[in-house]
Formats: sequence, C-alpha cells, structure tokens
Amino acid sequence: MINLRPATLADLDLLRYWDEQPHVISSDPNDDWGWEVELDRAPEWREQLIAEIDGRAIGFIQIIDPAQEDSHYWGDVGANLRAIDIWIGEQTDLGKGYGKQMMQLAINRCFADPLVTAILVDPLASNTRAHRFYERLGFQFSEDRQFGDDECFVYRLSRTDW
Repeated sequence: MINLRPATLADLDLLRYWDEQPHVISSDPNDDWGWEVELDRAPEWREQLIAEIDGRAIGFIQIIDPAQEDSHYWGDVGANLRAIDIWIGEQTDLGKGYGKQMMQLAINRCFADPLVTAILVDPLASNTRAHRFYERLGFQFSEDRQFGDDECFVYRLSRTDW
C-alpha cells in the first residue's frame, strides 16, 4: 500500500540522489528543481509529495495549479486545472506498478476538488514508455509542445473521462 506524505527539507539528500539516477535524468534532463529553496516553500498552488511503502520512500509527485504557478511554465492555461510530475526514485522499483498506484492517488487527490476539470502531464516526446503509461490511465494526447529545451507531448485527463 502506497502512502503519500508532504516532502520536507529532511528529504533533500534523497531527492538530490534521485535526480542523479539515469532513468530520472532521461525523463527530465533539463530541469533544476532547486530543492534547497523549493522544499522550504509551501505556496497554495503546489503540493510536493513523497510516495512511501511501509515507510520506505519510493518516489516523488508534484501537483500544481498551472494557472497560478509562479514560473508560468504552462503559459496561459484556464482555471481549474492541475498538472502532475511524477517519478520513481530507484531503477529497481520500476515496473512494479508503483507508478500506477502513485498516479491513481494523485488523480484522486486532484479530482477531490470538485472545481478541477482536468489534469495535465508533459512527458518528453521521446518517452514512449511514459506515453503508454499515461494513456493506460485514461490521459489523452493533446498537443506537441516545447517547454524550454524539451520537446514534450501534453496529455490531458478530463474529469468526465476519469
């Protein structure tokens, strides 16, 4: 059973370590998460969560309101959306269904707010494994989009499709 808890400064070394793992780098090669600063902030528009099994950290999830997020990463988007970033920390934890369980928890968390109409994700265009993962969860391809140096596919899960 996976549990989600808020990420804290106590997770700093773990998150830095995970950021150095080849499978994490290959899915998110150009982002600097600024953990030292970001773990000490708690804006209303964001949740940063650690996924655990029996107290062992296995992954990270970030849920944001893309319309309110301060870097405007998503550009001009409508209200009542959420965007999710997710990864499994250790290569040995891939392929065990943990990502699916983590996403189901995150999706439920997003749609617990009755105003939220859809959820966005933005895997790299080259990450076909992630595309299939999101599609199996009900996300639908929306558009090709450039985010900084990264060519991404934007996927959307509407409340009605969920």
